[in-house]
Amino acid sequence: MATTSVLSVLATVAGLLVLSGCDGPARGSGAAAGSAAGADRNHPGRSRARPADPTRIPGVGERLRRRIPADSRQVVAVYGDGGDSADSTVVLYTRRGTAWERTRGWPAHNGKRGWTTDHHEGDGRSPVGVFTLTDAGGVLADPGTRLPYTRSAGFAAPRWWARSHWHDFDYVIAIDYNRVKGTPPNDPTRPEGGAEGGGIWLHLDHGSGTSACVGLSGAAMRYLLRTLDPDRHPVVVMGDRAHLG
Repeated sequence: MATTSVLSVLATVAGLLVLSGCDGPARGSGAAAGSAAGADRNHPGRSRARPADPTRIPGVGERLRRRIPADSRQVVAVYGDGGDSADSTVVLYTRRGTAWERTRGWPAHNGKRGWTTDHHEGDGRSPVGVFTLTDAGGVLADPGTRLPYTRSAGFAAPRWWARSHWHDFDYVIAIDYNRVKGTPPNDPTRPEGGAEGGGIWLHLDHGSGTSACVGLSGAAMRYLLRTLDPDRHPVVVMGDRAHLG
């Protein structure tokens, strides 16, 4: 009789689990609650938590957000993996009304020594901040950008560099750090002086860290060149995640 009673109870519990759709501990136990929370984080669309504010760019804190021009409707966000890391992710956001929408994203590389809030020539770090994007160019012909584009063999990487770097500057978009807007990206003028560095670009990736630029795939660069629009006042917001937040 005791065996029959135990089997009956087990059968009843099993039936309840099937009906509830569970495949583990009942909802409300610590294990189940933790599992559900993890699933929500991995699938934000299914989360019961309060959704992110669409009027803010994810991961960008108030300090840098205030530096994004009010008329900017395109933001290239560069999310560095860490303060001393050369790995990053680039995401293009487009503002529609008051909401920022994620348009596209790509893996990327930044300065080989990471990031800095006080960039100097030769430090191997990319500068943290918000910078306008006004001019483009490269070795190759204009792929169809609306930005002013300067084609010149003068962009070619020196042939004494490693072969993997020879095509870095086939396409470039100047990051307006210590440069004169409205000039070709390779204009050497440094308004704040040479010690502050310059010539910081979005350019083709060679698979590792840069001197201070941000490297992306050829497909990503062509997409950005064809999508960035001066009338939308594009800017880049860049830094490691700690400084961005």
